[in-house]
Amino acid sequence: MKAVRFHEVGGPEVLRIEQIDQPTPAAGQVRLRVAASAFNAADNGMRAGFLPIPVKLPHVPGYDVSGTIDAMGDGVEGFAVGDEVIGFLPMTDDGGAAEYVVAPADSIVAAPTSVPLADAAALPSVALTARQALFDDGGLEAGQRVLIVGAGGVVGKYAIALAKRAGAHVIATASPRSADAVRAAGADEIIDHTQSTVLDAVTDQVDLLLNLAPLEPDEFTALVGLVRDGGVVVSTTAWMPAPDDADRGVRSVVVFVRSDAEKLHELVGLVDAGVLTVEVTRRVPLEELPAVHAEAAEGRIAGKVIVTP
Repeated sequence: MKAVRFHEVGGPEVLRIEQIDQPTPAAGQVRLRVAASAFNAADNGMRAGFLPIPVKLPHVPGYDVSGTIDAMGDGVEGFAVGDEVIGFLPMTDDGGAAEYVVAPADSIVAAPTSVPLADAAALPSVALTARQALFDDGGLEAGQRVLIVGAGGVVGKYAIALAKRAGAHVIATASPRSADAVRAAGADEIIDHTQSTVLDAVTDQVDLLLNLAPLEPDEFTALVGLVRDGGVVVSTTAWMPAPDDADRGVRSVVVFVRSDAEKLHELVGLVDAGVLTVEVTRRVPLEELPAVHAEAAEGRIAGKVIVTP
């Protein structure tokens, strides 16, 4: 089968398009005929070697995947050959940038029926990040106020929609380029960070500060003053610590997304119910994945890219 792999960490040039053996599912695993995988920033970090996830080389990237089950190992229950599924695969294992991939059965769920199967690969890790940040780590409840910094990205828009569904008041920062999308996701207030500072724009304290942006440490620390006593600071910027304020009981958490099939199943239901919109900005063939990595190495990729074999 065709796959993209890297045999050593380094720049985008280490990615190779190769013919490799089709994997065989072991006990508790299924094999998927891949419809698509999604590119994530962590794929770039693992390939470059600066994200400390112990992958076994050579490695196939693409831990978000959608596809059709075409073989099953022993002991798999609840699925059948022909089922269309999505999953957030173990990041240490080979991913979906290939024609076939094996997946632990406990990492996959039935795919949403309201979007094309390939597009559904864009959902798992980013939607789980938003959900875990808000509720598992942030403890967000109905009636609370949440400030989402950097809300114009894919995770931010999922976070807005989920927070609004939970009954929270959502304040979101966005550039003029993403303001309409942030408004459509349901934000109650939008701060144009190109025109005013967040510190000036937020007049009443919030219960939860969710940071999704690459802030300078001093800027991030100043924002903690917008959080009420006993509130929470949650950040997805894993390369830098999240500031807290112990004197006021403000705690901080840095989120690194965790696989969770039960919560992913709930998110799929919200997609089919129209609460969440699966965002796909670009669809590229497998052969163009090295070019996507090269683009990411030069700067941030806007939106969501899926890769089809």
